[in-house]
Amino acid sequence: MREAIEIALGGILQGSVFALVALGFALVFRVTGAINLAQGAFVVFGALTLYSFQNGFGYGAFHVPPLPLPIAFIASLLVSLLVGLLLGKFIFQPALRKLPLGGMVLLTGGLLTFFEGVMLLVWGSQPYQLQPWSGFAPVNINGIHIPTQGFWDFGVTAIIIVGMWYVLQKTTIGKALRACSENPAAAALMGIDVPRMTVLSFSVAAAIGCVSGMVIGPVVSLEFDGGGFFTSSGFISVAIGGFGSFVGALIGGLSLGTIEQLAAGYVSSLFSTTLALGLLLVVLIWKPTGLLGSGSQRRVDVRDASVHAYREALRLSRKGAIIGGIVALVVLAVLPFFLNTGGILSSIVITGILFFAILGLDILMGYGGQVSLGHAAFLAVGAYSAAIMTTRYGQAPIVGILVGLVVALACATVVSFVTVKLRGHYMALATLAFGLLVDSVAVGATGLSGGPSGIAGIPHFSMFGYTFDTQVANYYLVWGLVVIGVIVLSCLVRSNFGRALRAIRTDQTAARALGINVPRYKLMAFLISAGFASVAGSLYAYYFQFISPEMVSTQRSFEMVTMLVVGGETTLVGPVIGAVILTLLPTVFQPLANFKTLAEGLILVGALLYLPSGIFGGILAAMKKKGDRPVQTPPVQIESTPVREGVVR
Repeated sequence: MREAIEIALGGILQGSVFALVALGFALVFRVTGAINLAQGAFVVFGALTLYSFQNGFGYGAFHVPPLPLPIAFIASLLVSLLVGLLLGKFIFQPALRKLPLGGMVLLTGGLLTFFEGVMLLVWGSQPYQLQPWSGFAPVNINGIHIPTQGFWDFGVTAIIIVGMWYVLQKTTIGKALRACSENPAAAALMGIDVPRMTVLSFSVAAAIGCVSGMVIGPVVSLEFDGGGFFTSSGFISVAIGGFGSFVGALIGGLSLGTIEQLAAGYVSSLFSTTLALGLLLVVLIWKPTGLLGSGSQRRVDVRDASVHAYREALRLSRKGAIIGGIVALVVLAVLPFFLNTGGILSSIVITGILFFAILGLDILMGYGGQVSLGHAAFLAVGAYSAAIMTTRYGQAPIVGILVGLVVALACATVVSFVTVKLRGHYMALATLAFGLLVDSVAVGATGLSGGPSGIAGIPHFSMFGYTFDTQVANYYLVWGLVVIGVIVLSCLVRSNFGRALRAIRTDQTAARALGINVPRYKLMAFLISAGFASVAGSLYAYYFQFISPEMVSTQRSFEMVTMLVVGGETTLVGPVIGAVILTLLPTVFQPLANFKTLAEGLILVGALLYLPSGIFGGILAAMKKKGDRPVQTPPVQIESTPVREGVVR
């Protein structure tokens, strides 16, 4: 009994931090309607900033001595507020005017990656743990040991929740924030500065995340990439409790922390996250707005249409496509003869594998308008299926690919059916939950996937007695499949199928009114996306002869989305530019490898804000604009003939 109580108290302690993160989610969502995936980064940032102020830091002649805890706490809070204000004013608020809500999910995901890259450069990859605020000795109450830091945690959580309630209910600023959450257009007509309220909500949410990191820092060790964990936990909490509901955020956070601790104590810590993600998927399917959220969803497609005009699919003319295709084939055919070096050629092979997976993602996101943040889950399904079939059952590699394809299509069918009513950022979050669920299964199912150690000894791909065991052979295999995939999908998007997907992307309700079977086409797009990713995952496993969870984690999903956005959606071939930038350049510039995480986030944010059509899409748009420019012709001189009076001509 005592053990159960201590486990439950530990869950409440952890859940209070989740509740604070969820409170930041709820605040931003109430004011803007957007999901802020960067919220978890401020948790780690707050803890690491407090560590620096408590221990002192300096660079060159500039030096800050160690500060007492109260002063260090205030200094860290002010730094987080300042960072939140800058990001809110110059990135988040301008993005709201340009991007749909699904795009805002991608942008804040890019901010999360950017933040992790900054913290990697400043604090390194080692873990940090803060000193307890009241010593190490726990409090003993009737034989139940409670860490003293838990009292600080509970107290700070209560103060923030009461403070937020007071500000929102009793102050002018709170009433303005509530007005923006109810109807931004009406609030603007009443003289409320909606952009300022947006920046304020983002910065306050950043400060809340910072405080939660400072109170949890003495209990757990934190690393630069821990923001993803807190983002996932806070998002699960607010999704369970209810988007935009502060009470729901509190209940969701406490419930999640308790469930995870009980599952870790009585089942296995490896499956605690799996149970939480399963609960999240159930809630998203049953009631997407959360248990205590509003019963009605916002028409996100209408809102998106008002702030983000639909971009027509960009493609070359038939003549340009033929010429470009011939040139590309020639370059691909001769490239190994000029780059027959291990590192560069290996990166080109990996680029081709990822590009093959992104081809399917372009059908789903670019043409279908369905934001997917769990694309790497199907990459994992294909990779592990191929590895298991070849290493444990002795099957031929082609059998492994086919089994992975069948399993991926089955999973995609289930996910598509249960999320068919979701759209916009709800769809993005559901796919993110599915991706995290696959991550947790890959780590926890040690008997099947090998757990964190992965599966080794995977053979090279072989067919008809030929083994692709060299760099050049793998190069021609992968890029040959890429060429076939581009040709097939190019024909597909020019058909009625492609036109139906573009109609669905523009407005699902209008597409349904025109007689388009929206669920059917969304399912087909999802199956195509999953199929391409699964085959790419199998090739990935055969090429490396090894597969582990971190190779196909959710972070890989964000990388592929970045490649797609940077290269250009609805262009099919454009994402190869993004794949080359994010895969090949770190190999060429090895001294800059530590900047890879920062660059990925910065590139994604910059592309979404300033290059919405991507690099290749921007080139095509410029060519189209130049071709549509009217030809200037000199004015025609018409000679006039004098008319005599009285004569009608």
